[in-house]
Amino acid sequence: MDVLVTGGAGYIGSHTVIELAAAGFTPVVIDNYSNSSPHAMERVRKILGSSVPSYGGDIPFYEGDVRDSALLDQIFEEHNIGAVIHFAGLKSVGESVSQPLSYYRTNIDSTLTLLDRMYAHRVLGLVFSSSATVYGVPEQLPLTESMPRRSTNPYGWTKVMIEQILEDLTNTQEGWNITSLRYFNPVGAHDSGLIGENPRGIPNNLLPYVSQVAVGKRDRVMVFGDDYPTADGTGVRDYIHITDLARAHVAALRHLDHPDVYKAYNIGTGRGVSVLEIIKAFSAAVGRDLPYEIVARRPGDVASCYASADLAREELGWSASLTVEDACRDSWAWQSNNPDGF
Repeated sequence: MDVLVTGGAGYIGSHTVIELAAAGFTPVVIDNYSNSSPHAMERVRKILGSSVPSYGGDIPFYEGDVRDSALLDQIFEEHNIGAVIHFAGLKSVGESVSQPLSYYRTNIDSTLTLLDRMYAHRVLGLVFSSSATVYGVPEQLPLTESMPRRSTNPYGWTKVMIEQILEDLTNTQEGWNITSLRYFNPVGAHDSGLIGENPRGIPNNLLPYVSQVAVGKRDRVMVFGDDYPTADGTGVRDYIHITDLARAHVAALRHLDHPDVYKAYNIGTGRGVSVLEIIKAFSAAVGRDLPYEIVARRPGDVASCYASADLAREELGWSASLTVEDACRDSWAWQSNNPDGF
């Protein structure tokens, strides 16, 4: 089956393209490179070799914006698309606070355009890239899918709003088969060391920041607070290896057998890991202690956030199999071989 992957050249998208091909699907990718690189697709092709099930072992790729209806029509006409995995969108929490209109316009408009063209071509299977940000500030842990949706920033609200749109659509138009995957903290890289997270500017997330300290691009890791009510005083998050996350999309795609019922699943490990534990694990991967400095807490940070992933295990047959240590090892292989990214 051909699967349209929007944003397929990005960090999560590129790893998912690999897992789709390995599972016997043929990914068809659209990306405008606003937050990705053409080199990512070159590396993906190198990893896959000639193992893509059709199209002569290659990956069909379209450079363009998901808001381009004519381009989407072209893709649906040229390929036998059976389902869509929708990653495309802006994703920085901090940037969304300073540029809310851009986030609402890009993330929501792209989804509406995609849904409109999917319906026109009778492609009604969708796996949506959602986020744990839809839970807002945790009132109890672990977080479960039955908890209410809310957020604390425009990026998170776009995910909340899109999930509501998808649920409303499923309830009102027959035949839609839609699943949202709520990611926790994706980390790591492909074990080949050829692709990984490639942030522009100062990384927003912990592991790529630690990676850049390890490779010498930054002096030390800033640890924002060590007085939280956690085991070592530092913030605790649920870190999931990017390969496990990519495989969750394959599991969700295979489980698109619930027409007219909207589904959402947490995709995490179910275990919280502290900032200092991450630094320790990465230091072990590198073979030396990495410098860090304790500084003041950041406004808005919470002490702990981690998932219950029981529903994904029970209904999708998926669970995380890779560890934080695996993620640090693979991140270091990627970063040390590609100190400046792609």
